[in-house]
Amino acid sequence: MELVFRPLTQIHALEIANEWKYDGIYSFYDMTADAEDYEEFMDEHLRNQNDHYEALENHTLFGFFCVIQENASIEIGLGMRPDVCGKGKGKQFVKQILDFLGHNYKFDTLVMHVASFNQRAIKVYRSCGFKDSGITKRRSNGGVYEFLTLVKKA
Repeated sequence: MELVFRPLTQIHALEIANEWKYDGIYSFYDMTADAEDYEEFMDEHLRNQNDHYEALENHTLFGFFCVIQENASIEIGLGMRPDVCGKGKGKQFVKQILDFLGHNYKFDTLVMHVASFNQRAIKVYRSCGFKDSGITKRRSNGGVYEFLTLVKKA
């Protein structure tokens, strides 16, 4: 699997936000599940306050990620197209994102926040060298949920 990363287009932002629907507990990640996140993702001006990228495999939208840089630390958020989730492609996706970041950004630490129930993603992040850093409660989707913070040193 070889991915091409480029800035997220508005067409693909609309597809992700409106069409990507996840099964079961993972519906937590549907963009429409959180009005504030949805609004930010849909608005090109709000979205471009941070760096957002789309990942293409054979010219087809595979996933996306965002980069929020604060000093020497980068927080990463990401998502894969629902039909490719749970098929063993997550580690390759994350590793290619890490390679991209290493070539395009300067940082000392990478940070990810993942809902504690998402053991599938946590396993992938740990396999890519991220270490558990703590658990916090965060507002999301109209409630307060437990998130695991994971960090990776450059």
